[in-house]
Amino acid sequence: MKHSRIALPLLILLGSTLVFCLRLFNIQVWDDRYQQDAQHNAHRVVRVDAPRGLIHDRHGLLLASNQVAYDIMATPNLLKAMDSASTAQWLTIPLSQLSKALGKAISYSSIKPSTVLRGVTERQMAQIQESLHLHPGFSVKKRLLRDYPSKLGANVIGYVNEVNDYWLQKKPNYRLGDNIGISGIEGQYESKLKGLVGNAYITVDNLNRDKGSFMDGAYDTPAQPGQTLTLGLDAGLQALAEQMMVGKRGSVVAIDPKSGEILTMLSAPTFDPNALVGRHRNANYNRLAFDSLNKPLYNRALLAEYPPGSPFKVINALIALQVGAATPQTTMTCDDGFHHGALHVACHCGGGTFNLRESISLSCNNYYCQLLKRTIETQANAYDGFEVWRHHVESFGLGNFLGVDFPTGRKGRVPTAAYYDAMHGKRRWKAPTVISLAIGQGELLTTPIQLANMTAAIANRGYWITPHMVTAINDSSLTFERHETSIDHKHFKAVIQGMADVFLSGTANSSAIDHLSMAGKTGTAENPHGQDHSIFIGFVPIENPVIAVAVIVENGYWGSRWAAPIGSLLMEAYVTDSISRPRLLKRMTQGSLLEEYQVETVNTPLTSEF
Repeated sequence: MKHSRIALPLLILLGSTLVFCLRLFNIQVWDDRYQQDAQHNAHRVVRVDAPRGLIHDRHGLLLASNQVAYDIMATPNLLKAMDSASTAQWLTIPLSQLSKALGKAISYSSIKPSTVLRGVTERQMAQIQESLHLHPGFSVKKRLLRDYPSKLGANVIGYVNEVNDYWLQKKPNYRLGDNIGISGIEGQYESKLKGLVGNAYITVDNLNRDKGSFMDGAYDTPAQPGQTLTLGLDAGLQALAEQMMVGKRGSVVAIDPKSGEILTMLSAPTFDPNALVGRHRNANYNRLAFDSLNKPLYNRALLAEYPPGSPFKVINALIALQVGAATPQTTMTCDDGFHHGALHVACHCGGGTFNLRESISLSCNNYYCQLLKRTIETQANAYDGFEVWRHHVESFGLGNFLGVDFPTGRKGRVPTAAYYDAMHGKRRWKAPTVISLAIGQGELLTTPIQLANMTAAIANRGYWITPHMVTAINDSSLTFERHETSIDHKHFKAVIQGMADVFLSGTANSSAIDHLSMAGKTGTAENPHGQDHSIFIGFVPIENPVIAVAVIVENGYWGSRWAAPIGSLLMEAYVTDSISRPRLLKRMTQGSLLEEYQVETVNTPLTSEF
């Protein structure tokens, strides 16, 4: 009995010891999690930037890529006594900037590296690297910056910024230092382009000095690159448009009518998108953002709203045909413009009697004032007649968002009958009250992208595809919606014939090309802030259009002076891959409207080096 009392505790002790030994063996030999935990304080996690997705034009030309850049880091507890002035000179930064950066580093952590200088290019890094060994405590961190090799389409491609505390509040799934798309395609397709950041585990000693990869990278997570975007943009055509719009303000938009692909989108003046990358980004951004005269960051193609002027006459012609207010054979006589009581709308067609086709080529104001009046008067009252007219106008995508793949834009304005009720009193207005709409003036406003899309709908004889820039993501092509206008197919023939005559015998005959069948319409939009705007719409070839163009040159006087030549050169270049009128091209590229803008230059001075 005595022995049993002794044996029982002994057995319990032996059992507990055995369990303890087995557990220890498991921890030390079979399960390395605790080993990892023990070493946790002896390594740090370094982020591995994800290469941002590439952007190509329709021919595969690289428009946006990535470049290697470097950040100069400082670890306070490793810094030795230094000559601050010579250190600042070594880094090519002001002494005040160095002092501020080192002060922040000390406040943040004495043993962790902090950024002193960001976005150093490889060329600059070569100079810094030569003397790096003479500056203990300073180190180099490699990262990726955006690069725009073609320097084209700044407002199309957009730009990126580094995530800061402001962006973290909006995007909590990002981390400080991540790149994020802000505008243009970079902003709209951020989720596709950004990729996924990885992590690398680095072993460090008790002074936080780098001792190499932890566990040979066994626990590293690789970065996942962003997806590649293919645009409908034609880089060659974009370059030509940018070349011709130097010294001018305005916009050029070209669309493939059959697909809705945007071939060119220019807001002038433009800028080098690389100016918003690297160490001088903030300074350059401020110069661009506060240039209130030229507004280079303002995408006129999507945001600027202009009266469409005479190009809108073709829409009024189509509507009149649709509602039975006119036929292609309808003639009207012009004698010094449109008269209705005391109301007078002047005209510069030269006078005479014209049918519909001739009215387009000669741009007769009286004809279209009469046409709008007849259109509205097809209904019992002006209110109902106007709403019928508005319905047809909006079917061309005017007065509303088109659904383009950009994060910004404006609707333009197509006034409603209720708008005029509020202005003049309920039902206390008639067709002559809104007669300025007949010639694309008054309360009507359009954006350049809307004008180009309207032109594409005419070129297609009654339909348009949602305009878009991105055509494929990786290898997957995108599809877009087809929209039908409210105008019957049969009515487009006479109107397009008139637009062809614009080049043959009308207002754009000086921009005609013998070997191309071209259709277009020039215009002059009244501008209360200076000279009128020069406007042109057109497409080519007439039989099977492949490009529809809208050009607006601010303060460019009449349509045939600037907009029509620029538009015709673009259409020729796209269809024939050549320019047969070098003198005209020279006049467009060297011509300037700076005197009209009362500025010396439309180019904001920027620091081009990173």
